[in-house]
Amino acid sequence: MIIKRNISEELLKLGRQYPIITVVGPRQSGKTTLVKSVFPKKPYYSFEDPDTRRIALSDARSFLKKIHAGAILDEIQRAPEILSYLQGEVDADRRPGRFVLTGSQQLNLLENVTQSLAGRTALLKLLPYSIAELRKAAPKPLGADDYIYQGFYPGLYSQKLNPTKAYRNYYETYIERDLRQLMHIKDLHLFQKFVRLCAGRIGNIFVASHLAAEVGVSVPTIQKWASLLEASFVIFFLQPYYENFGKRVIKSPKLYFYDTGVASYLLGIENINQVERDPLRGALFENLVILEMIKERYDKGLDHNLYFFRDNHQNEVDVVYKYGSELIPIEIKSAETFDEGFFRGLHYFSKISPRKAKNGFLVYAGTDEHTLHDIKVINYHHVSRVVSR
Repeated sequence: MIIKRNISEELLKLGRQYPIITVVGPRQSGKTTLVKSVFPKKPYYSFEDPDTRRIALSDARSFLKKIHAGAILDEIQRAPEILSYLQGEVDADRRPGRFVLTGSQQLNLLENVTQSLAGRTALLKLLPYSIAELRKAAPKPLGADDYIYQGFYPGLYSQKLNPTKAYRNYYETYIERDLRQLMHIKDLHLFQKFVRLCAGRIGNIFVASHLAAEVGVSVPTIQKWASLLEASFVIFFLQPYYENFGKRVIKSPKLYFYDTGVASYLLGIENINQVERDPLRGALFENLVILEMIKERYDKGLDHNLYFFRDNHQNEVDVVYKYGSELIPIEIKSAETFDEGFFRGLHYFSKISPRKAKNGFLVYAGTDEHTLHDIKVINYHHVSRVVSR
């Protein structure tokens, strides 16, 4: 099953404007399939292949001379030295759409890209499938628990894999391998414990000192490991919105995973029935909805502009979408039945920020969509519309 990705249009548009387009994202998120489908006539080279990497690095100028018209260079983080030579190549010939780069790791790659290719490349982030993309291929939408358990990695759907086994292999084959390449981790057991503890903290404030105490390592080690997970597209942090709200607002980020299937595996969920009974189902659903908004923004080549709000008195809004000067508060509930009590945080946020807060949303698993007290109640399948403006 090959699904046309929503980001394709933006990728094609940028290919008409920039000499280089760089697509980053998790391993197996579909980057290679995407760039090959959008630019089918371009020659393709993967730097995962040791022979290709050796030839390119042994004589970079000669390698680039052979592909002067342009090419797809896959997994560029495996041969970052090529970037400096690409700079000279495109400075001599600024034709748009010559080179398409992909990468699966942000830490050093983005630093190298911004240093070597500033002003020469457009940057896109491709995450696994969105609900909207899956619905193109499946007329009957899956349920929330299915999405949470199965996650969104393309290979799982194209090959009809068992999610638990697929994510076990994905974690051990890609995530741990990438992290070993980035940094020597002396005690793998402690690192694995840290990753699973992160899964148990989905939607919670990230406090490095608490994790350090549980794992038995230093705070700097926890911070370094968290940066590695973030760089490898395993976790991300939603930052708090605290502009003009003073000291009473929480200023630490909240932790989420880039895919709920990976998180479910790390939580020990092994079948769809266990999702409903899991105490973190609400947090996993929240993670799912936030990812849908992030994917919608990334597919348009934009920053996600999503934050959360929480103060010291436990007043909270799950997401604050900053749209220009407007702040759009969004509450997320996994329930299928509407309860007006869900509006509490939205009302509070509108009260303390009346000039900027506009058009609040309640996103839930129910099917009845309506507007009440100027708040739009919508099903989670439609949440991408909130940030599509």
